[in-house]
Parts: sequence; C-alpha cells; structure tokens
Amino acid sequence: MTEYIQVTTATASREEAEKIAHILLEARLAGCVQIVGPVSSTYWWQGTIESAQEWLCYIKTSRQLYPQVETTIRRLHSYQVPEILASPVVAGNPDYLKWLDGELAKT
Repeated sequence: MTEYIQVTTATASREEAEKIAHILLEARLAGCVQIVGPVSSTYWWQGTIESAQEWLCYIKTSRQLYPQVETTIRRLHSYQVPEILASPVVAGNPDYLKWLDGELAKT
C-alpha cells in the first residue's frame, strides 16, 4: 500500500491556487486538491511582520510523488519562498485511500 501524505501550500490568489491544483491533477500528482480561502496570514518576511490574504491548497497525494509535487509547486508559485509542507496520513477511510491510490500516477 502507498504511504499517503497531505501537502499544504498557500498562494497569493485563488487563480494561482486553482492553476496549481489543475496542473497537479492533470499530471496525476494529486487525487484531490481542496482550496480554502481567503485566510488571513501574519508572518515574518525579511525582518518585518507582514500580513496578507492567502488561499490554502490541501493536496492529497503519496509520499513517492512528493518530489514531483514540490517541483511543480515551485515552478508555478509566485512566492520567492513558497510554503510547501507535507504531513503524513496516519489513518484514513480505507475506501477513500483506495480511491486515492487509483487516481495517482504509479511510480
């Protein structure tokens, strides 16, 4: 069985989030991408505290596909240093995980 992960990234616009989602899905690097936003983000950037509205992408994929997912996000993302975080899925609905496995590119 594949090890599943959820990758999170935040974008500057809904359009950017949708573009990343569609390209990941078309390449079968994700089975599902949920877009949430806008959310309010406050963070340190270049020595000052900044605030921005962002859109979060929750990307369902496998650990084996992570390098390709990261490369794709970096290529498409407008941020100099985009958030790209992967969290392991430690448990899940077996039927959902089976569906997810069937939607992902085989490595």
